[in-house]
Amino acid sequence: MTVTSVDKDFDRLTLTLTADFAAPVEKVWQLWADPRLLERWWGPPAYPATFEDHDLTPGGEVTYFMTGPEGDKHRGWWRVTSVTPPASLEFTDGFADPDGTPSPTMPTTTVRVRLTGHDDGTRMEIRSAFETREQMEQLMTMGMEEGLGQAVGQMDALLSG
Repeated sequence: MTVTSVDKDFDRLTLTLTADFAAPVEKVWQLWADPRLLERWWGPPAYPATFEDHDLTPGGEVTYFMTGPEGDKHRGWWRVTSVTPPASLEFTDGFADPDGTPSPTMPTTTVRVRLTGHDDGTRMEIRSAFETREQMEQLMTMGMEEGLGQAVGQMDALLSG
């Protein structure tokens, strides 16, 4: 399994996942930069993603939906704040209503992705920061930690293929 650690810090309001891959940084970056590759791992296996918009530039928008086992669709969005290929990506991540409009009733997170060379491969750190403890607890109850681990766990197969 690629995930080497998951750290929930309720005092700092962060969830940090670290994963190591036997692939160069540039190849791991492509799993974020190419929407067809991204949709093959973003989301747990039972909820595959489809990316509709994918603009990884500062101010750019990414929109997607995940399809559940019963055909139910769950929409999400990113607002990209910073991109430094192939080393880092920062964005705000949120839920959307069925029509794709950002949901005003669901929490958002600030996500920072860092890719660094590590032991002849790549170390990836995904750090999600929450606005409040209540929002963090809500997303943990919804399965964010498990879902993120399952999603990242799909990356090895893509990197070796």
